[in-house]
Amino acid sequence: MTGDAPVESALRAALEREGASAFVHAGPACDPAIRYCRPELERESERNRRAVAFDGREWRVRSASGAETNPASELADGLAADGLEGAVLTPSRIPHDAALYLENAGFTLSSTDAVERSRATKTAGERERIETAQAAAGAGIRRGASLVASADAVEGRLAIDGEPLTAERLRTTIDEGIVAAGGFPDGNTAVSVGGGPVRSGVPIVLETAPREPSGYYGGLARTVVRDGDGGDERRAHVGVTRAFRSAASMLTADVQSVTAVEADLEAEVRAFGFEDEIRTHVVGVGLEPAERPNRGRQEIGEGAVVRLDVGVEIKDGRIRLTELLAVGESVDWLESIPRSLDPAALE
Repeated sequence: MTGDAPVESALRAALEREGASAFVHAGPACDPAIRYCRPELERESERNRRAVAFDGREWRVRSASGAETNPASELADGLAADGLEGAVLTPSRIPHDAALYLENAGFTLSSTDAVERSRATKTAGERERIETAQAAAGAGIRRGASLVASADAVEGRLAIDGEPLTAERLRTTIDEGIVAAGGFPDGNTAVSVGGGPVRSGVPIVLETAPREPSGYYGGLARTVVRDGDGGDERRAHVGVTRAFRSAASMLTADVQSVTAVEADLEAEVRAFGFEDEIRTHVVGVGLEPAERPNRGRQEIGEGAVVRLDVGVEIKDGRIRLTELLAVGESVDWLESIPRSLDPAALE
């Protein structure tokens, strides 16, 4: 990001408002806030550490991969040597040792959520990266659904080449589809089949939240039923899909809070006769699978990309769907795939 980047504008305003000399953060090289502030830095492992500072004009970056130096210590000393003094703004979760280095260099610390607030609004480039991750998620779910559709039904159980189809094999198949599409599963794939081998006539929940190479995440879940007979599963599925439409209409009409959208999703499912075990979750998606807006009164404003997750318990299992919704002048579903219960429809 250059001088006109949204995060820099947000930090300048915060520095002026608080009378602070700089914004400072430190942590592992893979820390989302550090990578958001300096996206040109490579995504590295937890073992490598970084410290960054912005004084309203320019960024300072210190890095270390060994135990002999601490980038936060070097950065704090460098800021003091450059004549900066007084208060510095930091995220509330800055590491304790980094806070001590800053205090030892003569600074006082004040917490700010300016970076988190800035991250809640996605640029066009960020949205493209999320769409890339979501496309990989769709490729993985499609591959998993294809395996279910092609399986043989033997006495109510699904099998591939005579071997029982398991949740673990489905999870591996989904991850293979994600990798083939250029994504990284990141351990975020799960398959729920109610325990034991995969059975026909029972809901199978396939969910994943992969990232694309630069670190942005997607989020997708589908429920499929092999040889289903309708009934509660069909009614619950219709209720959940109608809930998505209602939430999209709400966000098209006006800015809404996380709580308001979650309540609307639940009300729509209840309208189909379900009273208990309804779960709704609304959360932002970006450099983390779950980030701001993520709770209570936090608003879902223009530029947000949010994950809508709705599930309801039925007699034979759970019906659950997850989608990503981008809010702008219009409200758009990102890189979605069919929502059908029929696994063959997702191939």
